[in-house]
Amino acid sequence: MTIEILYVDDEPDLREVATIALEIDPGIHVRSCGSGAEALTILESWTPDLVLLDMMMPDMDGPTTHAEIRRRFGSRLPIVYITARAQEHERQRLISLGALGVIAKPFDAMTLAKQVHELVDRV
Repeated sequence: MTIEILYVDDEPDLREVATIALEIDPGIHVRSCGSGAEALTILESWTPDLVLLDMMMPDMDGPTTHAEIRRRFGSRLPIVYITARAQEHERQRLISLGALGVIAKPFDAMTLAKQVHELVDRV
């Protein structure tokens, strides 16, 4: 089974590195975009197994995007934050918003796919 991931991050270099790191695993396919608005458009016609969502983005940040995903699509899409703001109180706040988990930036490219598998296995 292939895990389909939508990775949402406003930094193109990070999107590229994360996509490469994840797709080293043949069981993962990544589609990425640079904004919450773009993610919402993509989700109109495609349902991934997981949304990896950056917390700090211009215009529409991660929590705002998360809320809009829930409003439009319900809770069927698991959301994992990938953020530099991964202190425990931030993690707890994101989990309280309904996030499945939080991956800290900078992430370890060698273990990112494993982290994603572990989170998807919890769904």
